Amino acid sequence: MNPAAVATLAELVETFVPAADAGRIANLASEALLRAADPAQVTQLRLVLRALEIPAVNGLTSGRWKAFRDLPAAEREAILLSWAGSAIPQRRAGFHAFRKLLTFLAYADPGEAAAPNLLPAAVGYQPDHNAVTPEPTPIRPMELPRIAAGADGGPDAAIELDADVVIVGSGAGGGVVAAELARAGRSVVVLEAGPFVDESTMPRGELDAYSRLYLNHGLLSTWDGAVTFLAGSGVGGGTLVNWMTCIDVPPDVRAEWGTEHGLDGLAPGEDAEWSADVATVESELGVAPATVVPPKDQLILDGATALGWDGARIRRDAAACGTCGSCPFGCVAGAKQSGIRVHLRQAFEAGARIVDRVRVTRVLVDEHGRATGVEGRLLVTDPATGMPVIRDGDPTAAEVRRLIVRAPQVVLAAGALRSPAVLQGSGIAHPAVGRHLRIHPVSVLAARMREPVEMWRGTMQAARSLQFGQGDGSRRGYVIESAPGHLGLLALALPWASAADHGAWMATGRHIAPLIAITRDGGEGRTTLTRAGRVRLDYRLDALGVATLRHGLVSMARLARAAGGAEELVGVGMPPLVHHLGRTSHGGSGETSGRDAGFEAFVGLLGSMDFSPNRGGVFSAHQMGTIRMGASPADHPADPRGRIRRDAGGRLIDGLYVADGSTFPTGIGVNPMVGIMAMARRVSRTILAEGRAGG
Repeated sequence: MNPAAVATLAELVETFVPAADAGRIANLASEALLRAADPAQVTQLRLVLRALEIPAVNGLTSGRWKAFRDLPAAEREAILLSWAGSAIPQRRAGFHAFRKLLTFLAYADPGEAAAPNLLPAAVGYQPDHNAVTPEPTPIRPMELPRIAAGADGGPDAAIELDADVVIVGSGAGGGVVAAELARAGRSVVVLEAGPFVDESTMPRGELDAYSRLYLNHGLLSTWDGAVTFLAGSGVGGGTLVNWMTCIDVPPDVRAEWGTEHGLDGLAPGEDAEWSADVATVESELGVAPATVVPPKDQLILDGATALGWDGARIRRDAAACGTCGSCPFGCVAGAKQSGIRVHLRQAFEAGARIVDRVRVTRVLVDEHGRATGVEGRLLVTDPATGMPVIRDGDPTAAEVRRLIVRAPQVVLAAGALRSPAVLQGSGIAHPAVGRHLRIHPVSVLAARMREPVEMWRGTMQAARSLQFGQGDGSRRGYVIESAPGHLGLLALALPWASAADHGAWMATGRHIAPLIAITRDGGEGRTTLTRAGRVRLDYRLDALGVATLRHGLVSMARLARAAGGAEELVGVGMPPLVHHLGRTSHGGSGETSGRDAGFEAFVGLLGSMDFSPNRGGVFSAHQMGTIRMGASPADHPADPRGRIRRDAGGRLIDGLYVADGSTFPTGIGVNPMVGIMAMARRVSRTILAEGRAGG
């Protein structure tokens, strides 16, 4: 961004988080936007920054006829809040884009060695980190000449590899497929857009983790900014950074997949194949109930007991774990049974080749309509440092060279956001590719507790309530879980009504217990490719989706109150909905009738929260459905066993398959890792039956 835009960014930092190093955070924000945002979005945000410095614009929107830079802090806040509450969606989007980015960076940035960021220490943030395991993963990526093409064969020279099967993506689905095929003797190449990190090189800080191991450097959202996403991007995908909750696809969802979408072998009584796959996956991952229950999760168990609701410890894929809390950065202790510890390791030890930092752009299809491989862009790196080579100092212009992998079978497993982009970039014309995006919209309620919680320590998620797991006609189903987070994520998620209010919440961050309602289906969205080749995400809640998010907020408020120990509750949105419980927060006889009436008024407000774009807070870490499986070819790009259809008429592209969350016909309402892995085993059998070793 130009100097004027960066200067306005610094003014915004001073307004949102006055104690932050405004100049440093502004520069970090500028670099992050250039790296992660689509050029069209950057242009829009530049216009917002420019508009803030035009006195007439501020006068018309807030009555303050001065440039933003010339206003005192209180009047700057008034302008920002006028944007936050505007009836114009674009103004709300602009406010939240900068609010989320700048508050996140203000608390997640560690600062420099000579000038460390003082905010984390000021709020009592002292994360634990385990020692590095003495038995790290044996995986090592394939070494390729990561030098500019002109250095060894002309400007267009490509690196070429051959295999029986090439798998695009290395997350939950890609890892399982790689293991199954490599163990069966297939020659396998796995391509991953993100980097490989082993336990010794995993990030120890939040900003580094999001920059290296998350899609779009952690700055992933819908085009209008209304839904904030988290998605892994590294060898291991989401399994590397997830919170390890293991729940099977609910039986009623699988029954719906069978009856409404024509997927065989999933309905109760007919699901022996699926059940066997889930049992195998759970055995391989060592799934077991959480052994350590931190305070934020004990709240769920205590509240459920007091209310007579379902509540139980979560089953997770970790061994000898529960004290650290750095799971979102990758597990240095090797306790998390992620892809690099289990399925990718199995594949590697059976001969699979793994190539990191390569973005696949298209599937190669011959004149007979058969997949013959893929083409992608391999990141060129400096051999001395391993860092990307940047052209002309432009962080958006990393040097790449062509990589072609020729294989008679191609498996897309890049996730529900990137797998459809590969098909769209390949010109594959099925009209439903990229449509039917499901995201498990999440509403958030934060409880400020009397005693310290320290959400960033211990087991990430140790308890859940499935009390409302099934819909009832007026809403869809959802699961209540805790939302562990470190300071940057907490700062981004908490509402901002003023610098003082946001700062007060952050100052008591050690006492905040965040609860989330993971809803099954909130509406529908789609993914498309932009002119710059980026993936655009659009999503709109429907009436049932809004009703479910509201119901979840009410349930979480009742749960937190019944558990005891909470002094204040806030429903995350703009404006935030806040209720003070005082020293007596249990729902028993200790509350006066006046407090009961006040609480019921509060839940009434939660039950009517405005969830139009950039009003109610909506988050998601689960994406599904964009290449969904089904018997009907008109609106299912994949058949019931994972073969990709060329068009709505049902013609198949021989040798092309999909094996990730994009296969799900609907949302499932629970954490999807186990379901994705079971679906990948199902697709693996198709691939093995239709291919042969040696091509």
